Order: sequence, then structure tokens, then C-alpha cells
Amino acid sequence: MATRRARLWRWRRNPLRRRSDIAEAWVVLAGWVLALVGGLLAGLVTADSVERAADRQRVDRRSVSAILAEDAEDKGAPWAVSDHRVRTKVRWTAPDGSIRTDEARVAPKTPAGNRVTVWIDKSGSLVTEPVTDEEAEIQAAFGGVLAAMGAGAAVSGAVWLARRCLYLRRIQQWAAEWERIDTRRGWKTG
Repeated sequence: MATRRARLWRWRRNPLRRRSDIAEAWVVLAGWVLALVGGLLAGLVTADSVERAADRQRVDRRSVSAILAEDAEDKGAPWAVSDHRVRTKVRWTAPDGSIRTDEARVAPKTPAGNRVTVWIDKSGSLVTEPVTDEEAEIQAAFGGVLAAMGAGAAVSGAVWLARRCLYLRRIQQWAAEWERIDTRRGWKTG
């Protein structure tokens, strides 16, 4: 029971309670509510945004068949971390009927003239393969969690700053009161 009273001392009637104590109590309460609600909303909005972007990506991109213009040679170092695909020139037909050439990532040691699948956007430029539904869900979940944590951290930082300002103001008020008490009696305590 004593611990509960100690935690809620700013809310009780007390002759030692100051306005800054009440303000600090409200700031902390509002901060907790804003951190929880704001974090939840930021997480949901971000997750929805990531899923919509993945949906747009799947709609805007399509796969086409391309022909290797040169042999796909493995030029990378054997210790390098990669998905073991190499960049090589490919040729494909764009939606407007023009023949395009650019570098795409293909399996190593694929001879020239073989067909490979590449992804293009509406203008016919090479793009990466769109994310799958599972990848989009994972990205949305991670993005939502990070946004929620970021929003909560921002609110917590603002609460810390407000409490710090209230604390400094309270110290100044105490110093002024001590000064007034000391000078009234004609002696200094320190």
C-alpha cells in the first residue's frame, strides 16, 4: 500500500505538491498514451503502406523472355557473399516493340543465345523481380514494428525533454525560495 501511495504522490492532495509536479504527472500520462496509441497507428499505417507498395509493384512489373547477348561468366571472387548470379548483357523486346539491351543478373556459366526470364516495368526498362506475398508480409511486419518503435521513441524523447524542463524550473523555484528564506533571517545556509 505504501508503494502505491509513493507512485501516485503527484495525484494526491499534499501541501508539498507543486504545480510542476501535477504538470509532470500529466505529461507522463499523456506520453504513455501517445506512445502506445501513436506507435500502434504508425505501425498499422506503415504496414499498410508497405503492402500497397508491394501490390503496386506486382501490378506494374511483368516478366519477359530475354536472350543472352554474351556468355555469363563468373567474375566474382569465390569468397564474396552473393546469390551466385552474375551480370551479363541480355536482349528483350519492350512493350512498344523496340529491341532493348541491358545488363541483368543470370545464372553463371550460361552460354550466349539461351533464354532467361527478366522483369520489366511499363516503360520496358529492366527492374528487379517483385516481392512475393510472403516477402511483402514480412516486410510489412518489420516496417510496422520499426515505425511503432520509432513513434514510441519520439514521444518518449519529447516526454523526457518536457520532464527535464519541468525539473529545471522546479530547481530554480527551490533556489529562489531558499534565497528568500535565508535572506529573511539574515543568514545564509551554505
